[in-house]
Amino acid sequence: MIELPSPSLIGMVHLAPLPGSARSVIDVSEISERAVRDALTLQEAGFDALMIENFGDVPFAKASMPPASVAGLAVVADRVSRAVPLPLGINALRNDAQAALGIAAVVGARFIRINVHSGVYATDQGMIEGNAACTLAYRKQLGRRIAIFADVHVKHAIPISEPDIAQAAKHTAYRGLADALIVSGRATGESVNLDQLATVKQAVPDRKLFVGSGATAETVRELLQYANGVIVGSSLKEGGVPDCPIDAKLARTFVAAVRS
Repeated sequence: MIELPSPSLIGMVHLAPLPGSARSVIDVSEISERAVRDALTLQEAGFDALMIENFGDVPFAKASMPPASVAGLAVVADRVSRAVPLPLGINALRNDAQAALGIAAVVGARFIRINVHSGVYATDQGMIEGNAACTLAYRKQLGRRIAIFADVHVKHAIPISEPDIAQAAKHTAYRGLADALIVSGRATGESVNLDQLATVKQAVPDRKLFVGSGATAETVRELLQYANGVIVGSSLKEGGVPDCPIDAKLARTFVAAVRS
């Protein structure tokens, strides 16, 4: 399991559309340059870790990313990992756990995020089913102890198999064997329901718990009363626009709200 300080601040590096996605317009070298700039800004602000995701690839493939997009994500992750020595995570949207694990193994990333690790969810990509057994088997095959951070009642989705968030959390942790859990708001940038966050913490006290959306400099202290860390991206961008670069001042303000 990856060792991170408590509380842990994980900064998101949102990538521009990769080759193979519908909106791709720039090459991987330029995507990488932008990603490295954001990663350096987060490091200089005092973040503890980074997470890279193919945020720009909407509309996302439901399960397997296109091969060119997987290759592009691997190239960008490698360049970021060489430029910034912080622990790195990979999220292969929408739910390509094997691509995330494979990239993590190749570039030395320490953890991955899986949106649907356990259960069944209705999403804008259609019905997505978790496949924890295959994910854990592939991790064992790779021979790398890459930590699995798994969402519970993931954003942009409706839980079908288990509407009760406490039970969904237990299934994800104890049947899906996730190493850490993530609770988010209903959509990107939306605030977490504090009652749901507290419920998951109580239901699964032996797993680290992260807030996956909506954390701001004004709310982060309250969130950290329940969570071990936050994954933050949108609130570090000018105007809260995910496609914008990380704003250095906003990033420093966020860290100061936690550390001061």
